Amino acid sequence: MTSAPSLIELLRAIDDPSRLRLLRLLSRMELAVGELAEVLDQSQPRISRHIRILTEAGLVEKRKEGSWVFLKTRLAGSASPMLAAADRMLAAAEGEDAGFAALCAEDMRRLSAIRTAREASAEFYFARHADEWDRLRSLHSDDSVVEAKLAELLELDAGDGEGAPLGRLLDIGTGTGRIAELFAPFASHVSAIDKSNDMLRVARARLQDLPPERLTLLQGDFTELPFGDADFDTVLFHQVLHYAQLPELALAEAARVTRSGGRVAIVDFEAHAYEELRERDAHARLGFTDAQMDKLLADAGFALGDTASLRGEELTVRIWTGTRQPPISHIAAPRRNSHAKVRPNP
Repeated sequence: MTSAPSLIELLRAIDDPSRLRLLRLLSRMELAVGELAEVLDQSQPRISRHIRILTEAGLVEKRKEGSWVFLKTRLAGSASPMLAAADRMLAAAEGEDAGFAALCAEDMRRLSAIRTAREASAEFYFARHADEWDRLRSLHSDDSVVEAKLAELLELDAGDGEGAPLGRLLDIGTGTGRIAELFAPFASHVSAIDKSNDMLRVARARLQDLPPERLTLLQGDFTELPFGDADFDTVLFHQVLHYAQLPELALAEAARVTRSGGRVAIVDFEAHAYEELRERDAHARLGFTDAQMDKLLADAGFALGDTASLRGEELTVRIWTGTRQPPISHIAAPRRNSHAKVRPNP
């Protein structure tokens, strides 16, 4: 993580009305460079210059996702008292400075159009794939039943979203973002990752009301997670592990980023012979047996916990949970005493 700038660097970086507006926009949600240009009604080169200044000062983070570059503020929720104070100052200015407030209000009006466009894009994607998803859903238990059972196994009170029993949550293969959205009220922070840009656009539309300091949405592969060791308290695989050619690698990566004592939950199909899913839907695995999953979890460093079975028309959905075990300490073998050999007198 980039260190906080000096006070002089901070003041120089924000000494521009457009950059102040950019920071306020990014306090609402993560935005792409093109979206920021649209909201501020400025050219992309000009917006890119402002972003470069804010990035070099450590006030904004940027990341590439396909051909898009997304920006996220480092002020909101920052561990740096100075950066957190800067965020509060800008929020206060929006409430007290009439001129700045008017600019922010206009920006929010345009941002609303961005939100609407994202939602329209997501709806178009859903409509294009509706038949495919409806066909697959018809084979197994209703999604709401599976989600309720998963919440039960994770010991969540469905009627109480207070607190954060899931801690830092990682949703691997987030897809449409449905699971991330469902469990966000129970998490202190949600990270969601998917390999597909199309799916991330859908997830971004679904999750755009979540405060940016509580959400990280990234493109990536489950065999090479872009996170540090022991970053998460809870890791979820919801109907994604069957796409893994080598599920042991995906679970090893999940174990790496899960803290000792943290939890994993896997929602997938029980082993089946529905070969059509391999041929038409690119499923690399036709479900998992309990014995296979028990071994996969154990080899990755998880102790198997509670499980559940939900039978559908053709397929049975299984839920497996596990707890991350502490690393096995390597005890050094006792050292042998070394005795110098004494040569006999000639």
